[in-house]
Amino acid sequence: MRPFTLYLAVALAACRPGASPAGQLGADTGAELTAQLTRQLARAAADWNRGDLDGFVSDYAPESTTTFVDGRRPRQGFQYIREMYGLRFRLGVRRDSLHFEEIEARALSPALALVTGRFLLQRGSQTTASGPFTLVMALRPEGWRILHDHSSSDPH
Repeated sequence: MRPFTLYLAVALAACRPGASPAGQLGADTGAELTAQLTRQLARAAADWNRGDLDGFVSDYAPESTTTFVDGRRPRQGFQYIREMYGLRFRLGVRRDSLHFEEIEARALSPALALVTGRFLLQRGSQTTASGPFTLVMALRPEGWRILHDHSSSDPH
């Protein structure tokens, strides 16, 4: 095959339907990806609400490069994230009920997703904290894992 013919064949193959990141995800497109990650975040909220720290942080990639931004500055490392949340799971500390809403997920590639939504912490019918969040998640053999979490609090 001559170089031009080879180039043309490769170029045409790259343009075929389904070559986009969303097409490569197969069943995980738009609404289906959002539904899948909404279920995962609902499970994480249930872990939080029953006091299961290990279950709650299991959605974070267990790496030193995993980042968390809380509105003030970025922090790196799964260990930092576990210790930060661990303060809320100590014996005797009151932990308000966690709920997520307005979740939307968008495929960035076959193995990366951008997730936005809102968190709400409630004590009874009173909202004690809330705010928007953005997650960058990677599809790993064990499932979707958070690489980057940017969570901000609503002004009071």
